[in-house]
Amino acid sequence: MKILVTGGAGFIGSHTVDLLLQKGYAVRILDNLTPPVHIEGKPPDYVPRDAEFILGDVRDRAAWERALDGVDAVFHFAAYQDYLTDFSKFFHVNTVGTALLYEIVVEKKLPIQKIVVASSQATYGEGKYACATDGVQFPPLRPVEQLMARDWEPRCPICQQPMQPHVTDEARVMPHNQYAMSKYTQEMLALNFGKRYNIPSAAMRFSITQGPRQSFRNAYSGVLRIFTTRLLFNRAPICYEDGGQLRDYVSVHDVARANVLVLEDARANYQSFNVGGGGATTVAEYARLIARRLDKDLAPEIPGQFRFGDTRHIISDISKLRALGWEPRVSLDAIVDEYIAWAREQPDVRDYYADAEREMLARGTLRTT
Repeated sequence: MKILVTGGAGFIGSHTVDLLLQKGYAVRILDNLTPPVHIEGKPPDYVPRDAEFILGDVRDRAAWERALDGVDAVFHFAAYQDYLTDFSKFFHVNTVGTALLYEIVVEKKLPIQKIVVASSQATYGEGKYACATDGVQFPPLRPVEQLMARDWEPRCPICQQPMQPHVTDEARVMPHNQYAMSKYTQEMLALNFGKRYNIPSAAMRFSITQGPRQSFRNAYSGVLRIFTTRLLFNRAPICYEDGGQLRDYVSVHDVARANVLVLEDARANYQSFNVGGGGATTVAEYARLIARRLDKDLAPEIPGQFRFGDTRHIISDISKLRALGWEPRVSLDAIVDEYIAWAREQPDVRDYYADAEREMLARGTLRTT
């Protein structure tokens, strides 16, 4: 069986490629090696020679047609994720690229047995909460006026009281920002076109995925990368809001196993799945954990900044994927230790935070109270 992995030179894609090759699949990669993640114009050294590589963009029909020739299944991971004010690019790359994939498969009647699309936990927005008075709620985006007042917790849409976050299952989405909206449109395309044209498809809503190969230069994402690189250079990690945001972190190795599982299991067809770590950690706790693993006596700094459009708390309910036999195996300590060891070996490791902060402030993504 031959598998196409778009974005296969990237973070999640490359680890999925490794696992596919270990399991005996033939693999082809389609990747455009776009900066800032890729800066040398050639595949990274970790891309296996056993995988065929095609340089191309998922917005280009000719690249898709060449990449799809002779393949049996597709992992579609190529995506745009960067500064949030590049509104149109999110949809040009993520939504249109996915639509083009299904358009070509249908038009050419390609015998594709499964398509697995990368989605995101971000599709939930604030996710599921419980109000003591009004029960289960799915709050909207927090108003900027509330954030400027350092009032961080989402409030009940009915009574305006603070609420308790709950784990969020796959039943309801409420994407708040451009990235989240573009990822959910990918899901809608995949699952609806998949059903209509009998192309088994699944969507993976990844929680915050952590591990080696996560680019140092992607300014917006990657809290493990941001905190680790600052601490390596004896600078305190910087937490937005009050550092009390709850997140669930998952190893890229566990994510790769989940990806291959849904490829191989027909029970996953035409469904979306949360892929999370099975626990919740505050951002400040995570910063302190990384400092301990690095043996650095540096407490996180909390300057009162926030990224407009960020979620306050989000923890994924992974019971649906567990029902297929998957379980996260890699502990948070092990995730951190592996990333630190990898980062120390990289020739381009440095603290990129100041550059990212300037850019986000200039674009209005990062704001100061």
